[in-house]
Amino acid sequence: GDGAAAGSYGYTNSGYSVYEEENDRLTESLRTKVSAIKSLSIEIGTEVKNQNKMLSEMENDFDSAGGLLGATMSRLRTLSRGSQTKLLCYMMLFSLFVFFVIYWIIKLR
Repeated sequence: GDGAAAGSYGYTNSGYSVYEEENDRLTESLRTKVSAIKSLSIEIGTEVKNQNKMLSEMENDFDSAGGLLGATMSRLRTLSRGSQTKLLCYMMLFSLFVFFVIYWIIKLR
C-alpha cells in the first residue's frame, strides 16, 4: 500500500504544482497590469495638474486682457463723447470757411 500512496502523493503534488505555476503566472501577469495601470494613472495625474496650471494661467491672461479691453473701451467712449462736439465745431467752421470762399469767388466774377 505504500507504493500506491506514494504514487498518488506524487500525482497530487504534481497537480498542485501545475496550479501553483498557473497561479504564479497569473499573479505575475496581474502584477504587470497593475503596475502599468499605476504608472498610467500617475501620468494622467501629472497631465491633469499641468492642464489645470495652464488653465489657471489662461484665466489670468484673459482677465487681464478683459480689463485692458474694458479700459480701452471706456477711453474710446470718453474720447468719442468729447470729440464729437469738437468735431462738430470743426466741421461747422470748415463749412463756414468754404461757404465764404465760394461766396467770395462768386462775388469777384
